Formats: sequence, structure tokens, C-alpha cells
Amino acid sequence: MGFDYAEFRGEIDKTDTFRYMGKIEKIVGMTIEASGPQCNIGDVCRIFSKDMSSYIKAEVVGFNKSNILLMPYTDIEGIGPGSIVDNTGGKLEVKAGAGLIGRIVDATGNPLDGGAEIEYTDEVPITGIPVNPFTRPPIKDTIELGVKAIDGMLTMGKGQRMGIFAGSGVGKSTLMGMIARKVRADVNVIALVGERGRE
Repeated sequence: MGFDYAEFRGEIDKTDTFRYMGKIEKIVGMTIEASGPQCNIGDVCRIFSKDMSSYIKAEVVGFNKSNILLMPYTDIEGIGPGSIVDNTGGKLEVKAGAGLIGRIVDATGNPLDGGAEIEYTDEVPITGIPVNPFTRPPIKDTIELGVKAIDGMLTMGKGQRMGIFAGSGVGKSTLMGMIARKVRADVNVIALVGERGRE
């Protein structure tokens, strides 16, 4: 019985048999300009070190004529003009799973608390699914934050958003720490975005 090569040939015809790779042309601050790879806004690229032994990830955020503009997720030490850039073809995803509970991780999901490697069970795109605001349930149940001044004078509801605005050094991070320790919730997710290392 002969093998049907028709489907096999069809898959070969659809497969890109070579990869488009580029190189860094210019770095200004945290913005990296590269030539070569074919990309779309939001694509995640790998930027390899000069010896090709390691790489960092960066996201395509814009274009300058035929060049692409990248924003790295981590420090850019070890790369420079001429470093190879490769498009992964994927979008940014975050690792998820019950193993994250009780752990401290960096922006890429690597543990910072000195514990064992985290066993992730899923990867979720950061874009998420837009929610129709008219389908959201009304906020009617209260949530205890464990701070008497807030619970007594400015009671919060489950699902409510709250902004804390104040000058530097007056206790915003301290208040957030109090809420994180005493709030009545099953799981707290705390993201320190743009904070100093000492925070």
C-alpha cells in the first residue's frame, strides 16, 4: 500500500523553510532599534548576546522606517550593536498556576524568594479578553481591608477600584502592606510596577 504524499507536500508548501533574523543597529536608553526580522506590534523577540550563549526577551513597540523598535523586559547588559535579533512569532504571556501562591517572582516568573522552581500549569496572554462594562455585576458586597480608618470611614466593596495618591515618604507602601496582611481574601496578588529595589 503506497503512502499518500499529497498532504505531506501541502504542509511543506505552507512551511517557511528559512528564518528572518536581524541585528541591533542602535540602543538609546531602554529603546533598541534593530533591522532585519519581520515583525508586528506586540511580537516578542529574542536578542542574543555576542557569543550567542544567552538571550533576553523584548517586545516590538514601534517602527522607524524599515527598522523595528524593541523594549526589553529585563536588563540589557551583554548585548550591543550587531547582536542577533530573532522573532519568536508569539505575544507576551504570563505563567500561571497554583504553584504561585505564597511565592515572590520577578516580571518573567522566576522565583526571587530563594525557593524551589515553580511548577506552572498554564500560560495566559496579557491582553486578556475585553469585558463589556454593562455585563459587570454591581458592587454591593463589602470587603474588610483590616485598616479601621478605611473600613469605618471609607468602606470598600468587592470588585471596587481604589486609588491611593500622596507625596513621597508619607506611607503609601506602608498602607498597602497593612492591607495585604489583614485583608479578608483567599489570595492576594501584589504587583510592584516601577518600584525601587528597596521597596
